[in-house]
Amino acid sequence: MNLGWQIITNNEAFDTPLVAIYKERVEDNIKVALEMVDGDPGRLRPHIKTHKTGEIITLFLKYGIYKIKCATIAEAELAATNGITDVLLAYQPAGKKIERLISLIKGFPKVNFSCLIDNLQSAQQISIKAVQSNLTAVNVFIDLNTGMNRTGYPYNNQLAAFYTQVNSITSINLKGIHIYDGHLDGLDDVLRAKPAELALQTIYGECAEIAGMGLNYPLLIAGGSNTFSFYAQQQNIECSPGTFVFWDINYLSKLPELKFKLAAVLVVTVISKPADNMLCLDLGYKSVSSESPINSRIFFPWNMDLVPVSQSEEHLVVQCKNDTTYQIGDRLYAIPNHICPSIALYDELNVVVNNEIVAQWEVIARRRRLCL
Repeated sequence: MNLGWQIITNNEAFDTPLVAIYKERVEDNIKVALEMVDGDPGRLRPHIKTHKTGEIITLFLKYGIYKIKCATIAEAELAATNGITDVLLAYQPAGKKIERLISLIKGFPKVNFSCLIDNLQSAQQISIKAVQSNLTAVNVFIDLNTGMNRTGYPYNNQLAAFYTQVNSITSINLKGIHIYDGHLDGLDDVLRAKPAELALQTIYGECAEIAGMGLNYPLLIAGGSNTFSFYAQQQNIECSPGTFVFWDINYLSKLPELKFKLAAVLVVTVISKPADNMLCLDLGYKSVSSESPINSRIFFPWNMDLVPVSQSEEHLVVQCKNDTTYQIGDRLYAIPNHICPSIALYDELNVVVNNEIVAQWEVIARRRRLCL
């Protein structure tokens, strides 16, 4: 790990725990993502769940990226408010969410919104609400299950027939197919991509059958970070990684072929020395994602002698080889295993330029509701 880039010379002026993001590194990561799709911003549809921040959306626009994917209505509204013109809600809306999506479509008539469906009932419910709202059509993509078993229509179950059924529903404008295969992992990118490639061949066959019926060839949106290196090499597929803007320890270790830089750290303070070779830091599980086991939840790359051993709401206890090295009030730099849910725990990002915090960007879409 390169020493020094994380240093913030004015961090003592701010309370902790805080999230610091390094603007130059964020922009470098956007450039790497663009290079992977041969410089074509039209093939990138970044997921904004990682940052939930208007200023980073503005950075996307700076580099010609005008399409995004998101997970919540609030994120979709944030994207539209900040100038994105093509927004995919990568979620199948049900109940009140359908009404909120329709309100969003009507509130931003110049933005091309779409959502996911994986069954006829959901498509029909969206259709009914659209007709009741005097909306001509709602754009949808069929979400496919290629093995993750979270959501999606089985990709190998007569997809062309299902596609034509959805396409026939009133006020449904079927745009294409969405694939998220986050279950594919492993250090070898070739082995990781093999199941995606096999599924894609079947899907290509179904798409050809759909086009043979006189329908438009489906637009394909595929992958997240795990399979980005594979889909980026394919033709006519939109790629939708999200974590790349900040990167994290999980992907740094598991996806070695991707050359993104760590661009976000947590700054924390030593608040107690409760026992020999023990420190307590102000980093409870309200301040960092706690989905991973304690020994792989948070890392201290610049203080390798620190090992987390317990955590509660406001405290993280770490074991250290020599506690005399550390004093109460010391500031330390940490990196989460999973950055996305960690960012969602903070109200703002502290923006670092030339080793100084120079601005705060609100993590506005951590809220479930903005206006609509």
